[in-house]
Amino acid sequence: MHQKIGLEKPMEIEKKSFSIIERHLQHVSLPEAEYSILKRVIHTTADFDYVENLTFSKGAVSIALRALQNGADIVTDTNMAYAGIHKSALQTLGGTVHCFMADADVAKAAKERGVTRAMVSMEKACTLQKELIFAIGNAPTALIRLTELIKEQKIQPKLIIGVPVGFVNVIEAKNMILEGSTPYIVAKGNKGGSNVAAAICNALLYQLITRD
Repeated sequence: MHQKIGLEKPMEIEKKSFSIIERHLQHVSLPEAEYSILKRVIHTTADFDYVENLTFSKGAVSIALRALQNGADIVTDTNMAYAGIHKSALQTLGGTVHCFMADADVAKAAKERGVTRAMVSMEKACTLQKELIFAIGNAPTALIRLTELIKEQKIQPKLIIGVPVGFVNVIEAKNMILEGSTPYIVAKGNKGGSNVAAAICNALLYQLITRD
């Protein structure tokens, strides 16, 4: 005989999920701001490997929170991450989410130059006259080009969320961010994804605003 499954409300399910996660994280010692980000990433992925994989540079979270309070914009490398970020929460703080991947001028330039749209998207972000947080969950080439643009002093991100998923150039691109001086939140290794990038953005936003 099968056990009857209760149909709970969404917020009750989320609360119960976080309770389960917290029981598994009793051994984890992190500042509250970083701990809340880790919990949301695990909630999004059901993957406790992020306890070991998710890495924060010193002061990165507090720098990012100040930037968001100042109305910083977020730039993503996928429309999936764009869709997953709580845009009304960001707008409350004066910020906007951008994803240039589907822009006609980006596609045209990428084809003419024989480079990825993700690389051209990072270049286009240099035209934004705002403090910027980059949430990269798919394209390692975005991280590579972003590193180059930083070295060329064409852009100075407040935070890089470097969590592309995959096997080709992923670890190498993440290491470029880990070795740089820009504040970062990076998922070491091959794991990550657009959902992880969005989850980290939302975890930051939820520390600043009351959720709808």
